[in-house]
Amino acid sequence: MLDHVGFAVSDAEASRQFYAAALAPLGITLLMTVPAQENGSGGTAHGFGRGDDPFFWIGDNERVGEGTHIAFRAGTRAEVDAFHAAALAAGGRDPDGLNIEAVCHAPG
Repeated sequence: MLDHVGFAVSDAEASRQFYAAALAPLGITLLMTVPAQENGSGGTAHGFGRGDDPFFWIGDNERVGEGTHIAFRAGTRAEVDAFHAAALAAGGRDPDGLNIEAVCHAPG
């Protein structure tokens, strides 16, 4: 089990908007923002999660990497479909072309 995942993006604000829309159907929301002047890394970081657990982080404080892939767990296939629709409505792609997906492991 992962505790959290983080990756660099070229524009923290554009990515925040994309992920806020795409992750909403999975019950994943923006939980915190750490401005550059507070984190000492030279960029803004956004933490998404559920409850009080920010487990997915994006920030424009590092160089954007290649080959990044992340799968968000969905409870139902309907949530996967809702994620797909929300991501398409938010532009269809992560602003940096990162590969994201929602996956449901329920039988059927």
